[in-house]
Amino acid sequence: MKTAPFAPRRHPLSLLIGLALSASAVQAQSTADAPETKEEKASLQLDKVVVTGTTTGRSKMLQSVSVSTLSADSIAKTGAASAAEVLRSVPGLRAESSGGEGNANMTVRGAPISAGGSRYLQLQEDGLPILLVGDVSFATADQFLRADGMTESVQVVRGGSASTTATNSPAGIVNFLSKTGRQQGGSVGLTMGLDHRQTRLDFDAGGKITDSLRYQVGGYHRVGEGARPSDVSLENGGQLRLNLTQSFQGGYVRFSAKSLDDSTPTYLPVPVRLSGNNIQQIAGIDPRTAFFINSNFAQDRVFDRNGNAVLTNPGDGLSVKNKSFGVEVQADVGQGFTLNQKFRTSDISGRFIGAFPAGSAPTAAGNGADRYTGSTPVFSMHVFNTSLDDMGNTFSETRLAKVVDLGGGAKLTTTGGLFWGQQSVAQTWYWNRYNVELKGEGARLLDNAGNPTSLPVGNATTTWGGCCVRAIDVDLTAKAPFLALTYDAGPMSIDASVRRDSQRATGWQQFDNTPGAGGAFTGWDQAGRTKVNYRTSSTSYSVGGNYAVDKDLATFARYSKGSSWASPDRVIWDGAVAGGTQAYPINELKQLEAGVKLRSGDWNGFFTLFDAKTKEDGGFEVTTRSYLKDSYRSRGLEAEVSWSSGPFTVTGGATWTHARITTPGATNGKTPRRQATLVYQINPSVAMGAWDFGAAIVGTTKSYAQNDNQVVLPAYFVVNPYANWQITPQLSLSLSLNNAFNKLAYTEAEGQGNLVDNPLYIARALNGRTAKATLKYSF
Repeated sequence: MKTAPFAPRRHPLSLLIGLALSASAVQAQSTADAPETKEEKASLQLDKVVVTGTTTGRSKMLQSVSVSTLSADSIAKTGAASAAEVLRSVPGLRAESSGGEGNANMTVRGAPISAGGSRYLQLQEDGLPILLVGDVSFATADQFLRADGMTESVQVVRGGSASTTATNSPAGIVNFLSKTGRQQGGSVGLTMGLDHRQTRLDFDAGGKITDSLRYQVGGYHRVGEGARPSDVSLENGGQLRLNLTQSFQGGYVRFSAKSLDDSTPTYLPVPVRLSGNNIQQIAGIDPRTAFFINSNFAQDRVFDRNGNAVLTNPGDGLSVKNKSFGVEVQADVGQGFTLNQKFRTSDISGRFIGAFPAGSAPTAAGNGADRYTGSTPVFSMHVFNTSLDDMGNTFSETRLAKVVDLGGGAKLTTTGGLFWGQQSVAQTWYWNRYNVELKGEGARLLDNAGNPTSLPVGNATTTWGGCCVRAIDVDLTAKAPFLALTYDAGPMSIDASVRRDSQRATGWQQFDNTPGAGGAFTGWDQAGRTKVNYRTSSTSYSVGGNYAVDKDLATFARYSKGSSWASPDRVIWDGAVAGGTQAYPINELKQLEAGVKLRSGDWNGFFTLFDAKTKEDGGFEVTTRSYLKDSYRSRGLEAEVSWSSGPFTVTGGATWTHARITTPGATNGKTPRRQATLVYQINPSVAMGAWDFGAAIVGTTKSYAQNDNQVVLPAYFVVNPYANWQITPQLSLSLSLNNAFNKLAYTEAEGQGNLVDNPLYIARALNGRTAKATLKYSF
């Protein structure tokens, strides 16, 4: 256990030694950041080597998994402002990018979004997870990840062997791969918001230092207000990354480092009203632009885990710090064995502050205050003020592989490995309650008499019954040995893999929701701490095969069973689970998939049929204050296609999903919340000399806000166009728009409290139209 907040964990150096990766992955890793050809840019890159979610590095055409690749060029053109927006064009992956730079909800192929974050999907950076678990409250993995000039590509594996090649990833893996200096040169780019205050400077550079030593460095810095209007600066910070690669006979060693220190606004749901089952705007509250943090809200007084009063600035929103250091070694170790070792340790901390509408004007029955009866409409706002005291981690993955020639053109690749990880989940919650003017911009804080104030009308001991005066300090230790066999014979490839995940948690949690005299917070009573001490384990497996009919046609099929543990902060509300007297809940996902990959001339297609069953054993949802235990089934078709002719190129995809809740009871047979029947992406572009025009179009049919299938989230499509002008071979100018037609696109909604006595419904939508321009110099 730590003796003070922000104390980083360290991993023994002995874990730098272990078992490692397949021989074919040596070539895969060395070619990961090779420059794209013209043909690759206009296709699905079916010959691109895949290094994510597999133990044998080979092309998409030869892999028995569904995988998409996003290049650095395609990411830069679309003007994506966050990791979630980068992923919006990937078929089968649902990335709700309405929360700002982080706090996004993500899932794959109908696996439920039953909590915030990505419970079934793992986000990685260069092959290692950002966080061990993807659904930690107020600390989702995308918060600590930024795409910048150092990003070479993004590989997205859906289903497939993700269950056995990573922990807590049965639905898939998203891997952000970094440049490693294989291309000499770099760039400097300045981006300006055209209709909002934002300035960002990006840079990257790389190349050879000697014949065997190369480097890559890059990052960004920005300032501004963000995509929604405010009279205070909400964006401030940046990132610096670098790596050094020393090559030697039969392998390489790579050192990498990252320093992320960034503050961005947190966008949460805003008040709306219902008309039957339909969501309607409230006058003065535009869900695309409404934001309640401004100069009227100067500070929020909270208490840290030591009982000390702390003044925080709500304008800091989502503030994150991530300092990491990593080492990767790949080598031929003799006797036909190939070794790959990845290691990274990260010191992660920050704060999450967001304004969450949680009721109408205060009532005596609801919170002990008189209802405000003035003429100015108000709502009750709970400030999610959570200190991320320590989210640091250390991860190590070691693999050893050997290819055995069986004769007659057949071979067997055996890969054994061990993943080890340590993850801290240390947070302090203290959520005050305010009366806020029902106004989307420039809202004032009001007391219970309707007078302007800067003070809360209730401290955390009265917020939602005092649920959220909470401190957590839990250390997770995970280990997972795994084994994979791949048999290749001519056009046929068959693979099988198994993984045994074990996890132990130790630590404590504490609630202190009893107010003292006058309703004041009296400090933490350490005698009230609940001990956390549990163990859990599960086995995952995957079997698949790929048959290459010829160089332009291949088929594949796979069956997988994977598991995912909910974040401890969502489960240890139950003292029996926290203390280990009741089994820790394990969420299970079983998937059957089959598909075909084909190309003909300038046309490429990747089609996958899938059938997925999810069984959730538990997890606590703060906003509804309930435990969630449900089962689901989703079946559907996922398609990814591309076509090019001369200067014209169109890429895109669509996922048709028939998803149903299978839990006995009132919701049985209903559609899971926020699961649309059809989600699609279309990316047309045309190159005309020095000009390049295109758009990223994302759309969805209607879905339901909750599992009761009452309130409808309407269908929408959002157009994000761009234009690039190559002024000279080194200088370019780009213009991009997000949500060009200012569509009102709801991504989530829920009710708060009794909708008769305390009528409030809230919803979160994608940001309205924003435009920005980038001037970039390449060298």
